[in-house]
Amino acid sequence: MNLSIALFQPDIAQNTGALIRLGACLSVEIHIIHPTGFDFSSKKLKRSGMDYIELAKIVEHDSFEQFNEWREKQNKRLILLSTKAKQSVYETATGVFEFQKNDIILLGRESSGVPDYVVQKADMAVRIPMKENTRSLNVAIAATMVLSEAMRQTGGFLDLT
Repeated sequence: MNLSIALFQPDIAQNTGALIRLGACLSVEIHIIHPTGFDFSSKKLKRSGMDYIELAKIVEHDSFEQFNEWREKQNKRLILLSTKAKQSVYETATGVFEFQKNDIILLGRESSGVPDYVVQKADMAVRIPMKENTRSLNVAIAATMVLSEAMRQTGGFLDLT
């Protein structure tokens, strides 16, 4: 399984911990793009990640530039999950959006998303359709929904059994 999740400068330790736990349970690498809005080694993070932190594959990157250089060398597609994207993660004009096994699902900061220079580096930006006049889902819930769809499409759940 090569799918992974990247967190761009996360600012809520509890969400990061929940996503690390998700990564551990589903054997998905978690990339942390610094700086974070909290002490990454803090007790809050360990509390929300519980004992799953030791089971997770966590890769830290000092900056988005460093992360992007790494992912381009690895030939991994960057899929940005954004409320501003026009493309639904569940459908396109020609059918369903198609994930690839080496995709990285990028999530922005809980407070402000990602800056334009990050949007421009993404290979695709997708959104979760939501009821009108709602702003966004919790980042950990949104990541779980999109990762589940990506794993379903690429046979990732079969790799866990």
